[in-house]
Amino acid sequence: MKHLVWDWNGTLLDDLKLVVDATNVCLATVGGPVITAEDHRRDFRRPILDYYVHVLERPVDQVEFQLLDDAFHDAYRLGMQHVRLAPDALEAIGRWSGTQSLLSMFFHDELLVEVERHGLNARLARVDGLPGTVGGHRKATYLERHLAALELDPAKVVLIGDSVDDDDAASSVGASCVLYAGGFTDTRLLEATGLPVAHSLVEAVELAL
Repeated sequence: MKHLVWDWNGTLLDDLKLVVDATNVCLATVGGPVITAEDHRRDFRRPILDYYVHVLERPVDQVEFQLLDDAFHDAYRLGMQHVRLAPDALEAIGRWSGTQSLLSMFFHDELLVEVERHGLNARLARVDGLPGTVGGHRKATYLERHLAALELDPAKVVLIGDSVDDDDAASSVGASCVLYAGGFTDTRLLEATGLPVAHSLVEAVELAL
C-alpha cells in the first residue's frame, strides 16, 4: 500500500465519551432515552438520521434531524477542547512509511482547527471534512473525492476507521480497509464485515502494512 487515509472521530480522536454525552443532550430535547457508550457502539450507524430513527423508535423527518444535529454539535463543541488523540495515535502515524491524509465527517473548517491544535498538519498530505452545516452523511462519496484530489489509485490506498461505514466507503472505491475496535462500533459488528480488526492504532497500521 502507498497511502493511508485516517478517519478522525473515534479513530485518531478519542472522543467516544464526548459523543455519547452530546448524543444524550440532543436526545433529551425530544424526550428520547439516555444511552450508554455500549448502546452507542452497538447501535451507531450512518446516515445518522437512521441512527436517530432506531434510538427513538419512530420516524424522524429532515426538519427534526436538523434540530437534533444542531443540538448534538452545540453540545459537542462545548467539550472539544478537552478531548485528546487516542493514546497511540502519534506512534501509529509514525509507523506508516508512505503518505497519509485524513478524511472526516466532521465539519471541514472546524476540523482544520482541531487537526492543527493536535499538531498533525505537517504529517498529513490532505485534510478533508464535511462541507455544509448538516452532518450525518455516509463517507463513500467524500472518500472518492478525497482520493481524486490526491490523484491516487484507490487500489494503492488503505483506510483506517472505526465504523462499518468506513468499510462501505473503502469498498465503494476499491480501496483496502482496516477497522479499529477502540472507537464508536462494537467489535462484533466490525468482525462481521470480514475485514481485519485491530484493537490499537499501532496494530491497525501493522495490519495495513
